[in-house]
Amino acid sequence: AAFPGVPRGGLYTIIMAAAAATADGPEEPGMEAEAQELPLGCGGGGGSPAAGRSPEGEERREPPQASVSNGGDENSGRELVELKVIWNKNKYDVKFCLDSTGAELKQKIHSLTGLPPAMQKVMFKGLLPEEKTLREIKVTNGAKIMVVGSTINDVLAVNTPKEAAQQEVKAEENKKEPLCRQKQHRKVLDKGKPDDVMPSVKGVQERLPTVPLSGMYNKSGGKVRLTFKLEQDQLWIGTKERTEKLPMGSIKNVVSEPIEGHEDYHMMAFQLGPTEASYYWVYWVPTQYVDAIKDTVLGKWQYF
Repeated sequence: AAFPGVPRGGLYTIIMAAAAATADGPEEPGMEAEAQELPLGCGGGGGSPAAGRSPEGEERREPPQASVSNGGDENSGRELVELKVIWNKNKYDVKFCLDSTGAELKQKIHSLTGLPPAMQKVMFKGLLPEEKTLREIKVTNGAKIMVVGSTINDVLAVNTPKEAAQQEVKAEENKKEPLCRQKQHRKVLDKGKPDDVMPSVKGVQERLPTVPLSGMYNKSGGKVRLTFKLEQDQLWIGTKERTEKLPMGSIKNVVSEPIEGHEDYHMMAFQLGPTEASYYWVYWVPTQYVDAIKDTVLGKWQYF
């Protein structure tokens, strides 16, 4: 169409310019707005929220850091060591608190072995003190703890056979024939009490007399007398034939037994060697002197 006052060629130019302005003009402001909004959005999203998360992240991390620190302090009070507890050929691997006491370790051993603390002897470089901690006595990782002791059941199991054995021994001793009935002694005792034997006092203990003990028999049935030379520390055993002078230190033992039917007299032996064959037997010793003879010969005598 023709516009008044506008040439045909000029109108085309105006239309094309308007179309170009319409097409290009709105896009540039929109792009500029987007270009301006992107940095703000990244800054807000990447700056402010990130800054917000960072303190929160630090706050979330700080409690664990504080917990680790405090936990380290607590672990220093609950530091564990690995121990090898050895009892009765049994070995136990135990992790135990280094700041626990010996008494607490005994309780732990009780739970492992059934051994009561009162019956335990626990050793680490000597006897383990109950009142000190393992740290104080310098227990280290892998240390060996030795335990000695018996459970109540073990004690009962051991004591019962022992008591039974003791009863059997006593029974055997009761069954054992008295010395005065044995053949070797019987041939002397059957001669009867010597006429010149010294008188006896039953139920009384007396010191040795100042005179020799006489009127007794030896194993051959010959007369014998005993003289105690205290100043020389000797026992003289005299017979009709000779006198043996024995140092009292050479006499290893003295045994005696009442004579059956004549309990106020004893048969007595002086052990001169390692076996019973070395016994020197004397019969019809007055009972009141038996203890004094034993004390004198075995070193308990005194000067009176």
